[in-house]
Amino acid sequence: PAPREFVRRRAELADAQHPQVIVLACSDSRVCPSLLFDKNLGDLFVIRTAGNVADRVALGSIEYAAEYLQARVLLVLGHEKCGAVAAAAASGKIPSPNLESIVVRVRPALERIKGKAEGNDLLRRAEQANVQQSASDILQDSPLLREKVAAGQLTLIKALYHLSTGQVTRLS
Repeated sequence: PAPREFVRRRAELADAQHPQVIVLACSDSRVCPSLLFDKNLGDLFVIRTAGNVADRVALGSIEYAAEYLQARVLLVLGHEKCGAVAAAAASGKIPSPNLESIVVRVRPALERIKGKAEGNDLLRRAEQANVQQSASDILQDSPLLREKVAAGQLTLIKALYHLSTGQVTRLS
């Protein structure tokens, strides 16, 4: 990591922010985008939700950064050993409606890979499929973001963070 001048940078950002990159990442405590990418205050506009799913509040946050802050890149970042993906893959009752709302958004990714793998291989494929699903959901559920991507004003990148190595792999 590069040394950071947080106090000076905080003062520079006090009146305005201009992040170029929006990151939708999982809330997992092991996945901190600013640390993963060695970025400083003001560099990334980060939205974190379990399973890196975009509900209306997350979508509104992404739209805000794209529309009002003029961010040019949206990164949907999943990760290995995602608990939300594992919960969606497990059979059993979900203990609350709020947790169910996360699992419901992850399940379509599992449906796409059903029958193609088992065990840990299924979970690894499901993590990738969930990133793809989240990116697809964002474009489906947000006309504003869909238009920005189509016009070349916003680039959508999908990637997976590997907990064991620290590597980030871009998904196609």
